[in-house]
Parts: sequence; C-alpha cells; structure tokens
Amino acid sequence: MSTRFVNVDRSTPMLLPPDLREWVQNDDLAHFVVDALAVLDLSAAHVNTRGTGNEQYPPAMMLGLLIYSYAQGIFSSRAIERATYQNVSVRYLAANTHPDHDTIATFRRANAPLLRSVFVQLLALARRAGLLQLGTLAVDGTKIEANAAKRKTRTHDELQAELRRLDVHIGQLLARAEAADQNPDVADQLPDELANAQARRARLLAAREELERQAQARHDQRERERQQRPPGDKPRRVSPEPRPNDTVNPTDPDSTLTPAPRVPYLQGYNAQVAVSAQRVGLIVAADVVRDTNDRRQLEPMVTQAVENTLTRPAHVLVDMGYDHTYQILTVEQRYGTQVLCPPAPAAHLTAQKPSRIHWYRLRKEKREKMRQRLDTPEGRALYRRRATTVEPVLGIIKSALGFVRFGLRGLSGVRLEWLLVTLAFNTRRMAAAWH
Repeated sequence: MSTRFVNVDRSTPMLLPPDLREWVQNDDLAHFVVDALAVLDLSAAHVNTRGTGNEQYPPAMMLGLLIYSYAQGIFSSRAIERATYQNVSVRYLAANTHPDHDTIATFRRANAPLLRSVFVQLLALARRAGLLQLGTLAVDGTKIEANAAKRKTRTHDELQAELRRLDVHIGQLLARAEAADQNPDVADQLPDELANAQARRARLLAAREELERQAQARHDQRERERQQRPPGDKPRRVSPEPRPNDTVNPTDPDSTLTPAPRVPYLQGYNAQVAVSAQRVGLIVAADVVRDTNDRRQLEPMVTQAVENTLTRPAHVLVDMGYDHTYQILTVEQRYGTQVLCPPAPAAHLTAQKPSRIHWYRLRKEKREKMRQRLDTPEGRALYRRRATTVEPVLGIIKSALGFVRFGLRGLSGVRLEWLLVTLAFNTRRMAAAWH
C-alpha cells in the first residue's frame, strides 16, 4: 500500500483570508499587544502635526510592531521591516502594511516619552488585574555590549600620543602638497590622504573633549555627594582633569570599558532592573548607567520603582555589589523599607581621623545588623527569592530573547532601547499570565 502525503502545491494562486486573525493563533502575543495598546493613553506619541511629508502610520500600530518584535528577539529596524513581509503575526500587527526600516528607526528614536508612559501604564494595568504587587523588590544589574568595537578604545595618554603623531604626519602631507603645487606635472593622490588624516584628527580631538567632559562631570558629581553626605563620610575629592588611564571609545564615547563575568573587559554599559518578587515577576524599573559597578544604583532604582508603581516596597533584595551604607540608610529612611544585602568584605573599619569615628561606628553597626537580619530563618527564606526573580529575568532577556548587544549608541539611545526591551519582557509575562 503506497504512502499518502499531503498535497503541496506552490503554483496555484492563493488568496489571503478575509481576516488576518484567521492565520494567527488565539494565544499569540500579538492579540494581547493589540488589546493592551487599545486601552492605553498614547497621546505622548510624536507625530507630524504640520501635515507635511509622507503619510504617517498610527502610533498604536508602530508601537505594537516594536514591542512584539522585541519580544520575539527581533531588534534591528531592517529585520523588523523584513518581518512585516515574512512573519504572519507581525503582518497582522502591521495590518498588512510595511513601514520601511527608516520609518521604524525614526519612530523608535523620537518616542522615548511614549515608551516611558506606556511602561508605567502597563504596570498600572497589571496592578488592576492582580498581576503586580510590590511587597518585595529585587534589584540587579548586568553588563551589555555597546555598539562599538573594544579595540578602538583609547586611554587619555594614547589619545595624546596619537594626536602628536598625526600632527607630524599632517605637517609632512602639507609639505608634500606645497611641493606638488610647485610641480604641476607630478600626479599625487595627496588630497584624499590629507583629508583622511584630518578627519581622523577631528575624531580624536572629539574623543579627547569627551574625556574632559566626563572628568568634569565626575568631579561635579563627587562635589554634590560631598555636600549631601554627613561629616565623617565625605568621599575623597576627584580632579576635574582626565586621568592618564581614563578611556574613551570614539565610536560610542558614552560606553565604558567595564569588567564582565565571562571576559576580562567588554565595551558596554551597566543595565539595571528592579523586579517585583511577587506574582508574575514584572520589571517595575529599568535604567542604564555608565558606572562599572552597582554601588550607587540602589537608591535610584528603588526611587524609580516607587514612582512607577506609586507603592513602597516592604523589602528590597540586592547582592553584595550594592553594599553602600549611605545608600542603604537613605532607602530605608525615605521609604520605610528593609534592605537585605550581604555586606561586602571590608579591609578595615577603624577610623583614621577623629572626625570619622561616628560614621565608622554607624557603618559597623549597620553591617552587623545586616548580617543578623540575613542569619535568621525568615531573612534567609526571603533573600532566596532574589535568585528566583531578578536573576532569571536577566537570563531570559539575554538568553531567550537574545539581547546581548545594544543597537543604538549614546547613553540616551541605549536607555531607550533597554526600556523597550523591558517593556517587551513585561508584555510577554502579562500575556502568559492572562490566559
């Protein structure tokens, strides 16, 4: 008896169904994205109010296209444009239209306020649906590569040396150009070579200016911290001038050369998330910073989480990297919360100056209370929830979604993209819990 196969005919013309929803499964994320955006306020969207230029796509459609694509691990504008032709669910979201990659990239770049608004509104929707509680908050960070090659990173001293070499080289090229002008019979490709050298010098000068700006910003931030901190806890001053080993990457000057778990250093950013340790584990705050460690990120992340959810957490769970006594005290006093953080090993807790005795005693007492808090059965049980909430969230974003490298450049660009990634993650979590 011969085997019977399903007939596969690629030559007969096929009409699309009258309703694209017939081709999208009922539990597809696309349905949740369309329904959720239909009840949110999208008035913060950037639109062309003058009525000039090409036709505009509705903000709800463009935003839904971005959220769904990011939730499926499709991040580049060109790949999203291609998906409007090849992916049935994306085609349904776009209502069988095909925005080009430039339109998608422009909408993403111009709508940071809209993304922030929708991020907060979606949390409010989750709270009303019983999917979000903020009794316990877990905060963590991860290093993500920048859209820049690490080999192009230069120290301040290397920039200075390279600029001196270029100045000599450009001087030699100008001398050759002058000689060529006096001998018109000599064919020389000098103008292109000279232009390339001058363009490189301009990029290096811009990189040096960025290093100087960062050094000044670091100095200003430290002075503000010194004014806010109590006597005996004043951090040391820093120079407003760049240090010899300060680094900058000309491709993305905002990115930093930062230690990472699997490689000695990567050129990238420090991405932060705060996750509700209850219910479905939604991200309630997200940010990207240039700091290569997490010590100063506790207070900003808890503050953002409180502002986004209008709720104060009872407990905040962080790892040893967030051990910063002043920040922990600030969070606990301002929000009436309890921070669980394993104290980092300290070289010494002995005051070297009489003015610091009070602060060292306070710090020592705080670290001891932290140890005692974590040594109780309740403290250990509560802290274990961190490993099942915030750490899996970062793992899913990097492994399941495949987001390991920013596509945009500059701190404002990567913050926008990280917000879009976390918004897409929350959408996936809410859609899964809704069904």
